[in-house]
Amino acid sequence: MQNIAEITLDNAQSLLIDESFNRLVVVDFWADWCAPCKALMPILEKLASEYQGAFLLAKVNADEQNMISSQFGVRSLPTVILI
Repeated sequence: MQNIAEITLDNAQSLLIDESFNRLVVVDFWADWCAPCKALMPILEKLASEYQGAFLLAKVNADEQNMISSQFGVRSLPTVILI
């Protein structure tokens, strides 16, 4: 069972929606240019490793996956959503 996943349009349904029926999914919307995102990500990754699969850390690059970001109503970064 994976602890951390990069989300794309191809795997969004299975990793965000379907997986949320089995365990908590922490969705982290980030971008390369976002300094607070770069500060938050190592903390979330450390928690995902420590909790050993109790939740899935789903990382969404908001610039590359803007369709997913807009579906979730993301207006600023970083944004973290629990599903």
